[in-house]
Amino acid sequence: MSRENGPCSRAQMQDQERAALLAEIAAEAADTQTYTGRRSFAPEVMKAIARVPRECFVPADQKPFACLNASLPIGYKQTISQPYIVALMTDLLNLQPKHRVLEIGTGSGYQTAILLELGAEVFSMEIVPQLARFAAERLKALGYTGFHLREHDGRLGWPEAAPFDRVLCAAATPTVPIPLLEQLSPSGRIVLPISKHPPDQVLTLIEKSAEGEVQETAILPVAFVPLTWAASS
Repeated sequence: MSRENGPCSRAQMQDQERAALLAEIAAEAADTQTYTGRRSFAPEVMKAIARVPRECFVPADQKPFACLNASLPIGYKQTISQPYIVALMTDLLNLQPKHRVLEIGTGSGYQTAILLELGAEVFSMEIVPQLARFAAERLKALGYTGFHLREHDGRLGWPEAAPFDRVLCAAATPTVPIPLLEQLSPSGRIVLPISKHPPDQVLTLIEKSAEGEVQETAILPVAFVPLTWAASS
């Protein structure tokens, strides 16, 4: 990892609010175990959620709501994901330190920070220029290192940085973009929302075997913004 003390530190999150958020995530994990097969999330994931100051990744008018277990608007028709969903997607990745992670949809950088807290090297892509700049500035201000941020169409992946041990996509797509599968290492995982029958979306785990075979597992219904792409791509 990753980060040093910055001007917007985790101390700004009230301990009581943070504890309440973690308790709510834990309760929702238990409530959804029938879907996910996980009664709880890895301690390392929960510790990362606790350490990252979510209020630093939302607009000023949303800061009072940063400790709520809810998605929040971050402008440009985009949202910062619900903390429970962030924890679930992160847990499904089964991250190991030094894993190379391709993240599609940087947004404001909150999920990026969680991945960095877990020791990943993150290659993050965001198509909205203003959000890409905000995320880069905020992550640097918080002292995070070990991330690479590109303003580009996420469907195309990041071929010159491939292969990746893990891929996380924070926007809904009808199918898994082929470049993402091609850039995934053997024994790798992709976590993303798939919308085969809009508006329905299902959070999905894609696993590639050591031999390159792909298995798809539906996890639970979700609601994400759709994946956007450049008109010329």
